[in-house]
Amino acid sequence: MVISKLNIDKLEKNLTLIQGFLSSLRELSSMTEADFLSDKRNPASAESYLRRSLESVFDIGRHILAKSYGFKELEYKKIAMELGEKGIVDKEYTKVLLKMAGYRNRMVHLYHEVSPKEIYEILKNHLFDIDRFALEISRFIENYKKTATAKKQE
Repeated sequence: MVISKLNIDKLEKNLTLIQGFLSSLRELSSMTEADFLSDKRNPASAESYLRRSLESVFDIGRHILAKSYGFKELEYKKIAMELGEKGIVDKEYTKVLLKMAGYRNRMVHLYHEVSPKEIYEILKNHLFDIDRFALEISRFIENYKKTATAKKQE
């Protein structure tokens, strides 16, 4: 059910932002843990790129849900659930999105509990979770474009 047109340009710009943030995060992830932790600017940079990546993920989700299903003012965990429920992303992946939503909230509201070692562990072991989101949303956009083109031809 499409309430109004998606702003594909906006979605693609957010995906480009995510890719840029991931590129910077990968640079930081290539450091040894000792090197990463030796300069307090490294964890701060990584945390900023990670938080902005997660916010972009949920901005994309919110836009799709608002424009396609009429949702308003969704919090991040609800966005994660609805993306899976509506088939925008794989339903199993919803579990990962829920963790990402919780972690973003932790970074913003419980920032004093987020440690540099924890950030480094995420860099080493979880960047693919964000990659997967970008891939699934890219597929969604391609399907949306095909459907929109087919409807124009009818």
